[in-house]
Amino acid sequence: MASGLARGFMTVGGWTMASRILGFVRDIMIGAFLGSSAVAEAFLIAFSLPNMFRRFFAEGTLNVAFVPMFAKKHEAGDGALEFARDAFSGLAFVLVIFSVVAQIFMPALVYAMASGFTDDSRFDLAVTYGRIAFPYILFISLAALLSGVLNATSRFMAAAAAPVLLNVIFITAMFVADFSGHDIGNALAWTVPIAGIAQVALVWFAAARAGFRLIPRMPHMTPELKRLAIIAAPAALAGGVTQVNLLVGRQVASFFDGAVAWLYYADRLYQLPLGVVGIAIGVVLLPELSRNLRSGDHKAGRDALSRAGELSLALTVPAAVALIVVPTQLIEVLFHRGAFTADDTARTALATAVYGAGLPAFVLQKVLASVYFARENTKTPFHFALIGMVVNAVLAIGLSYWMGFIAAAIGTTVAGWTITGLIWIGAARMGEDTRFDARFWKRFWRIAAASWAMGALLILMVIAMGPMFGMPGLKIIALTILVGGGIAAYGLLGQLLGAFRLSEIKASLRRGQ
Repeated sequence: MASGLARGFMTVGGWTMASRILGFVRDIMIGAFLGSSAVAEAFLIAFSLPNMFRRFFAEGTLNVAFVPMFAKKHEAGDGALEFARDAFSGLAFVLVIFSVVAQIFMPALVYAMASGFTDDSRFDLAVTYGRIAFPYILFISLAALLSGVLNATSRFMAAAAAPVLLNVIFITAMFVADFSGHDIGNALAWTVPIAGIAQVALVWFAAARAGFRLIPRMPHMTPELKRLAIIAAPAALAGGVTQVNLLVGRQVASFFDGAVAWLYYADRLYQLPLGVVGIAIGVVLLPELSRNLRSGDHKAGRDALSRAGELSLALTVPAAVALIVVPTQLIEVLFHRGAFTADDTARTALATAVYGAGLPAFVLQKVLASVYFARENTKTPFHFALIGMVVNAVLAIGLSYWMGFIAAAIGTTVAGWTITGLIWIGAARMGEDTRFDARFWKRFWRIAAASWAMGALLILMVIAMGPMFGMPGLKIIALTILVGGGIAAYGLLGQLLGAFRLSEIKASLRRGQ
């Protein structure tokens, strides 16, 4: 793996890890204060609204098209600043109008997200919280574009640190609201736009220091922006398909009291390894592959792709196994306190295990999609996403009549593997340089073997420490032993089986410094 790729991954991965850990703290606090109550579900739906639409305008769409175009202009010294400023201004203009329209039609948006709320107090609460939180879409999308500028110029720190700032503000707000006796739900809703302003300010100043001081101006359509729109449109549609999948899951969950919260807490648990590995590699790998493609260095491109895939599986397959075999212990220790009941623990653990089964697929999607996006091909992933959408809808809706809320998680996982399989086959058909190399396949099976052997050990450890997990004063110690033992076992087994070499990781880190 190239030194720039290693350095970028470690920077993004480190900050993402910090963000996810703080996000855990945030979600543990939400669970303790609100549990699976009506206020919790209303806030979670309201918070998901701007986060859903940001996939259209930011990570999943504009940046997929923007980063390769901007990287090429920056490398060639061909009007990168002007292009970034035009994109920034156009995005701000569109999102201001969009935010105003959303305020007017917020009841309809909430109904589209969770029609099961209609006949109870959750609906009005979600509308109120949604109107407060929705302007976050403007700030986080602008922050995402600025982050794209920083990532394309190999400046990863500020962009990776922005989510950390978000979670610090959330945690502080809950502490202050609880101490002062204010309503936790209102405090959370108002924190959303405030945190968005802080995030965009952080990356704006970082971009300005890097020579990209982007001041919004009256937008005008340039040939570059037209090309950006043409490339981004299929990605926006693909992102829309992904959001339809999430929308289907939330709709199914909204008809089961507490299910929106259960699925949210489970989602947050599997998002930890997904964010640390998948997003970090995706953010760093896309500019790297774009540069390799532009320079015609296909060997370096294949090596970067293979090492990214290898590293992502080495870190996420054992995490997936752990989520499958010991979800109850994880959820009990992390969330079971305050308003979060034993029933909440059992339901959330079930969803966690199902999501865990899809974790490697979600991470590989991030890696393999970079092959397409580096070539400015956003149409093919959209077609694959459409197939995944159909699979998800059929399973989530169809199975819900027999299996209840868990059908939503099953649909998400099966659709994830379906899309991954299609995108993997499509990438392989592009040529030799877009296929994983022999070393990847050699280690793939060894990673799986080491991970499942670790899973068997985790089950034995849970049996041996069973009474400790039932004692409030000891269950945190028990989980620490369980997690530490699993990591140590996987590290040893991985070395013995040849799944990875610690010496290679250390050498990669030294090159990345």
